[in-house]
Amino acid sequence: APEIPTIDQAYSKISNSITVEWATVPGATSYLLTAEDGDTVIETMVTNSPGTVTGLKAATLYQITIRSISATGRSQASLPKQAKTVLAAPILVVSSPSPDSILVQWEAVYMAIGFSVSIMRANGLGRVWKENTTNTSLTFTRLDAGTLYTIKAYAWNANGTPGDDSTCNQRTSPHAPANVQVSFDSGALKASVSWAPMEGVFNYTVMASSESSELSCSTTHSACTISSLQCGTEYLISVLASNDAGSSKSTSPEALKTVACAPERVTIQEDPPGHLSVAWSNVDLGDYYVAFVKSDDGLEVHCNTSLTQCSFLSECGFTYFISVFAYNKAGQSPLGDVFNYTTAPCCPSDINLVLVSSDRVEIVWSPGRGAELYETKAVDGFHVVECNDTAPACTLSALECDTKYTITVYSFSEVRGSNTSCTSRVVTTAPCSPEIKNVSKDASSMIHVHWRSTNDAATYTVTAQGEEGLYRCSSTGESCAMGGLPCGSVFSVTAVAETQAGRSLPSFSVPLETVPCCPAGLTLTQVTQSVINVSWTVGTGAQTYVTVLESHSGQSKCLTHQSQCLLGCITCGINYTVALKAISATGLTADCTYQSYSSSACCPLGVKLYRLGPNGIRIYWQAARGSTNYSTDLYGSKGIFTCAPSAGLSFCDVTKIPCGDVYTVMVSPVAETGLKLTFCPKKIYS
Repeated sequence: APEIPTIDQAYSKISNSITVEWATVPGATSYLLTAEDGDTVIETMVTNSPGTVTGLKAATLYQITIRSISATGRSQASLPKQAKTVLAAPILVVSSPSPDSILVQWEAVYMAIGFSVSIMRANGLGRVWKENTTNTSLTFTRLDAGTLYTIKAYAWNANGTPGDDSTCNQRTSPHAPANVQVSFDSGALKASVSWAPMEGVFNYTVMASSESSELSCSTTHSACTISSLQCGTEYLISVLASNDAGSSKSTSPEALKTVACAPERVTIQEDPPGHLSVAWSNVDLGDYYVAFVKSDDGLEVHCNTSLTQCSFLSECGFTYFISVFAYNKAGQSPLGDVFNYTTAPCCPSDINLVLVSSDRVEIVWSPGRGAELYETKAVDGFHVVECNDTAPACTLSALECDTKYTITVYSFSEVRGSNTSCTSRVVTTAPCSPEIKNVSKDASSMIHVHWRSTNDAATYTVTAQGEEGLYRCSSTGESCAMGGLPCGSVFSVTAVAETQAGRSLPSFSVPLETVPCCPAGLTLTQVTQSVINVSWTVGTGAQTYVTVLESHSGQSKCLTHQSQCLLGCITCGINYTVALKAISATGLTADCTYQSYSSSACCPLGVKLYRLGPNGIRIYWQAARGSTNYSTDLYGSKGIFTCAPSAGLSFCDVTKIPCGDVYTVMVSPVAETGLKLTFCPKKIYS
């Protein structure tokens, strides 16, 4: 076995270990160090001197032994040597209670009777402060704010032997920021806060406090912006700086009044029309108000007031956009609700009555601004006639004739309804059509027309229209007469009423037929002694004719559709009155009178023939009524032989007639015109 080593010395520099020094043992390859405190044994294998036993208790007395070890075995333990571990390092708790101080605290260290604490800037600059104390805390003052310091502390025992030291870094807390500046952005409702930068500050916190809320922002720079501020609120703005040591005190608060909130409960009234009244509620922090009113044509007006109401002039047919802002030193309030108010549509203008009839009125007008629809009403006191249309025109129909109506055209919009302030016009419809009751003719061929009407102060015009022309008469009453209408004509008779309001529709037509025209020419031709042929020209409008020849001895009549007629039973040699009736298809009769007519003289009676030699003949007759002159004619193949006796004689001799012929002999009365009748009886003579 190797030799037993001899311990030269054993000492402790660290509280958990003891270092042992010895002389080297030849042949030893390693050494076994043993430390015993009576409770525990700690062994450590080392290869040479010095060697250190670790894992020991601080401030504890240990018995130290050593053994050498070789390939042949280990030696006996050396003579023990006592050594005591140094005091443990105090466990430091440091803080910076103020910007210029650091508080160092620790727990009591076993076997320690005093402590040494030193402090210096961590960067090595500046002096070192060192303090000894028997307490377990120590405060260093008059330090620089926001500065990192290195603190070192150790304990010593009754022998003055120092123990392990403990080192840590601590930064002093910062001062409150200086030169704080606050600016307010009224549009964005945010506050920008700035201050002078400081050393050793890790972070800055800006706080904005109000009665109802607290806002903050943090930054590592020297400025910060607090957003989302509330309108109408007074904030206290303060800033504090902080680092790993803690926070500074807050700066003295800066008062910030934000802009007022937008006014609420905005009400808009138009009373009377043409005047807009805008009112709103009072708001906190509002010094004065500005109300803006902008019409939809782009024109804008405003008013400034410290009250809560403004009045504006307005026009019909506009939509006004209304916004109200509150102002204070901070600026303008945020935009609140924009209200719109549409005034009543303008009444139509240039109303023109383009047609007024008995039952209809046509109206046109210029459109009213803002009108979406037009309501036209006609009121006569009892009834209402109306029409609605989007066009600027209307036809009111089914009106009463000759009636006074109050007509109003109202403009209408869906938002505001009807503009009831539109003016009215009074219109009287054209008169009612008269009703023809009868048409009559008097003895003087005047046509009388009678009608019935309910119009007031109307003038009536009656028109008879036919192929022969147009005839009129007028009256303010209920009848009129017209003359000069041609015979044999058919007319359509209508009546029209006229007032200042216009003309009525024509009445229903009534047919009028005038009596037929009397034939212009009448010819009577004696056919035989008792038969007369009467002929005439056609009378206009006549369809049937009645011809009458009348004398003291009787009457002869014929009825015909022709323009001639044979009348028999005529008495020769007397005067007749001649009458003709022209009758229309409807039975109208025209009594036509003509000059009297004398029938032809009567043929002689008792005609006798006497021979006068071989070449002559005497003819006797008995004179008839009404005849004074006669003519005797012999008709034979060899000629006609005539004899005209002297007046008053009733015979006549015809001589120098050829013999051997057969003659027809006729004695005829001779009219005053010299005309001989050819219808008297004939005799044969041979």
